[in-house]
Amino acid sequence: MNRKKYLLISFVIILSLSVILTGCGEKKSVDNSLNDIKEKGYFVVGLDDSFPPMGFRDNSGEIVGFDIDLAKAVAEKMGVDVKFQPVEWDGVVLSLKKGDIDVIWNGLTVTEEREENIDFSDAYLANRQAIIVGRDSEIKDRSDLKDKIVGIQMGSSSEKALASDDELTNSLKEVRKYSNNVEALLDLKAGRLEAVIVDEIVGRYYTAKKQDEYKILEDYLAEESYAVGVREEDDSFTEELNKILKEIKEDGTGKTISEKWFGEDILVK
Repeated sequence: MNRKKYLLISFVIILSLSVILTGCGEKKSVDNSLNDIKEKGYFVVGLDDSFPPMGFRDNSGEIVGFDIDLAKAVAEKMGVDVKFQPVEWDGVVLSLKKGDIDVIWNGLTVTEEREENIDFSDAYLANRQAIIVGRDSEIKDRSDLKDKIVGIQMGSSSEKALASDDELTNSLKEVRKYSNNVEALLDLKAGRLEAVIVDEIVGRYYTAKKQDEYKILEDYLAEESYAVGVREEDDSFTEELNKILKEIKEDGTGKTISEKWFGEDILVK
């Protein structure tokens, strides 16, 4: 074998080994997100603490709600604690990506825009965007919102749903944006708004508590799903989260939590 041929074969062999070893190295790159959570001993939930019944503060200032109870149940089965960190909802995805929180768990709607930046757990609730008006309002459906002032929460799926309906948006007199739904509903009660667009689950909670003040129109803007927001790279943690959510749906834990807050089991099976 001449020297040039020998060198060429050696080069090919070395290059092949390099490719193989590089591939092996990639396969050995293990996601440690679940182990990291277990070593830390807790995961941090980012939420809007004024979003009943999913997560909000009760009269004593304690954070309570449906998602709060669900997150606690998951943490218990995972063998860790859970901490709740209120954040500005408009920047909640950034807080997750920066590592300030470990999950977004507060009536988070799955959207294409969010899926470009984060991953989601399996869906656990179905939802729609509802229109709330005053109890004595003559507004019957979205067509009656022409030339009206409507309120929404900044950064919410309600804002996205409204923005995707050009005909409705262009018919409105004004859209006012709020940091949370509580503020918007207070302005509706005070007459500074004529309607508020909000997640149906949240809207039904409010209207059930204050039937003399609000009502929901039987005209919905969008059908959606609620899921837990997680970092794209946290595969092992997300896998364990989905496994436990499935267990909770099947063993009656989720049913108990759902009945506590909604009077019935509304979890997506």
